[in-house]
Amino acid sequence: MTRRQTGLLLALAHVALVGSLGLKLLVDRARLPRAWARTIPFDPSTPLRGRYVRLGVEVPGVSAAAGDGAYTEPSVRLRAVEGKVVGEIDSGSGAPRVELRQDRGGSPRLAEPVAFFIPEHVRDPSVRPPGEELWVELTLPAHSWPRPIRLGVMRRGELTPLELR
Repeated sequence: MTRRQTGLLLALAHVALVGSLGLKLLVDRARLPRAWARTIPFDPSTPLRGRYVRLGVEVPGVSAAAGDGAYTEPSVRLRAVEGKVVGEIDSGSGAPRVELRQDRGGSPRLAEPVAFFIPEHVRDPSVRPPGEELWVELTLPAHSWPRPIRLGVMRRGELTPLELR
């Protein structure tokens, strides 16, 4: 095999790998439950990863442990209930162990934030005027962490998806 053929074969293998991952994520979006969750945005950019917003995802429905800081429930499963994310303690179905964090007076949220990448030309969506909350729509896989789909804004009880293109 010539060097050119080897290079083309390697490029084809890379395209197949990236394409299969993209196809898997599209199938997951169509097949798995989706739900909205309120977020606490922070850290909008780093030079190495590009422009993104890290989102602390709130998980209502899970009881808080005594005290402040990080705690772990035995096994927490995220579910979509009426279009919103709700956490419930799972009794041994093999759901991933989810570490939650609760600050003084706040709701429990995922200890690891979710990254939502934004285009360079779009204004930072995490900066909101008073009276608006940033929400994220998530795909909720059964055996892995939630994946963000899009952002939305809650104003006066109405959730409006943001167009970030």
